Amino acid sequence: MTDLSFVCTGVRADRYAAGPTLVFRLRITAADAARVHAIALRCQIRIEPARRGYAPEEAAALTDLFGERSRWGSTLQPLQFAQVSLVVPGFTGETEVDLPVPCTYDMDVAASRYFHALRDGEVSLLLLFSGTVFAGAGGFRVEPVPWDKEAPFRMPVPVWQEMTEAHFPGCGWVRLPRETLDALLAFRSRRALPSWEATVEALLATARATEPFPVAARPAAERTAP
Repeated sequence: MTDLSFVCTGVRADRYAAGPTLVFRLRITAADAARVHAIALRCQIRIEPARRGYAPEEAAALTDLFGERSRWGSTLQPLQFAQVSLVVPGFTGETEVDLPVPCTYDMDVAASRYFHALRDGEVSLLLLFSGTVFAGAGGFRVEPVPWDKEAPFRMPVPVWQEMTEAHFPGCGWVRLPRETLDALLAFRSRRALPSWEATVEALLATARATEPFPVAARPAAERTAP
């Protein structure tokens, strides 16, 4: 069986992709300079959140994912990031290839909320490989990529920020059910509001106007004496 090893040597944001995309650079080595005709490669990428520290504001933003910080010893579990496939062309001994990974800025997705909460530093990733190897110098063999093949990688947070800024400059992205979107559109039309931003701001202004004042903010005459 062809003995393969995998190393992730870098990552970059693809600014020219149709949607948010990260491109990981992989180095694949076949032991004993073996001849590989092709690899039908599958790669699962996981986030390992327990392998980095978090500033207080990052921890606050991650509460909805992992709960209060006091519980992180049991809740800081790996997150699924992506699962992609790639056909690696033939090589002898060693090769390097790009692994494009389409991403989403959908804040309903746990990985997106995790990345959005981070300010700087690195994200600990684990790339897990499987697939089929077509190899052989004097013939043709079909072999599996062993399930224990993996490659850890620490991705700089600014790479994710660069990717999202290229496709959503200064903005976020929220997915809504069709019924909710229709109701927002009707509200916008009734108010003749010029944009979705103005629509949401109008709704927030209405909500603030109807919220009860905090006790400390009420006039003294309205407060109830103990």
